[in-house]
Amino acid sequence: MIKHIVMWKLKEHALGATAAENAARMKEMLEALMQTIPTLAHIEVSLETFADTPASDVVLYSEFATREDLDIYQTHPAHQKCVAFVKEVAEERRAVDYVI
Repeated sequence: MIKHIVMWKLKEHALGATAAENAARMKEMLEALMQTIPTLAHIEVSLETFADTPASDVVLYSEFATREDLDIYQTHPAHQKCVAFVKEVAEERRAVDYVI
């Protein structure tokens, strides 16, 4: 199984919205991928982090059966739409993928 974790720090203002408003939109977009991308086995998106250094506004945790499933997810048009939005509103991104 593949675990995929991403953490973002958002710009204070982007695309005419606050960081909190853009975080809420990100959460909605990312969670909707569960119904769109069959290789996505599980997803969690949180806007309430604590004790993280450096601080994050949005945290994504997702699971995939195989690396190939993760690749399909990452190149899927619905995911790419999320990526385009996130690139506009995020100032920092940290990610890790690992196998269990």
